[in-house]
Formats: sequence, structure tokens, C-alpha cells
Amino acid sequence: MVVGIFEARTGREAELAANLARYVVLTRRRPDCRNVDLVASVVHRGRVVVIEKWASPDAARAHLDAEETVEMATGAKDLLASSPEFDLLESISAHDLE
Repeated sequence: MVVGIFEARTGREAELAANLARYVVLTRRRPDCRNVDLVASVVHRGRVVVIEKWASPDAARAHLDAEETVEMATGAKDLLASSPEFDLLESISAHDLE
């Protein structure tokens, strides 16, 4: 799994959410993508989190160079209050609903 945490600049929350929503839709079409969720914090205004679930760690790493990932990063650059935080996670108890 890959988790990305994004903090929007004040007043740019909707633009960041739109940029990430497009990324999520495109990422769901990728081979080996099991799921991608986009969620917004109700505690921290402007915080948006992308949670990606991949068939393998190699598939997750390969996606970092994908066209939609590069486009998302380029489009988000001026919308962010700080650098995003990313983590590559190993599943302990995650489950796919089919």
C-alpha cells in the first residue's frame, strides 16, 4: 500500500482535491491497482490523503513514474502548503472486498 498525505495552501483546498481526484480516477485504471481512495481530514482543514492498494510492492513503485503521477505532482506543486508525505506500507490486516 502507498499512502500520500497532502496539505493544501489556504484557499486552494478545492483545487488540490480536484487535482488528486483526477489522479485517483486515472490510477484506478492501472494494471495491478487494487484500489485507490481519496479522503479529506475532518480534523485538519486542507489535509487530503490518498490511499493506494497495489498487487505488489513492485507495482506500487513502478506507478511512481507513471504519467498520471507526474502530472499530479506537477499540478499540485503550487497548491501545497508543504511537501507531501509518502509511505510505502506492508499489509498486516488489509482486505479486499470483491
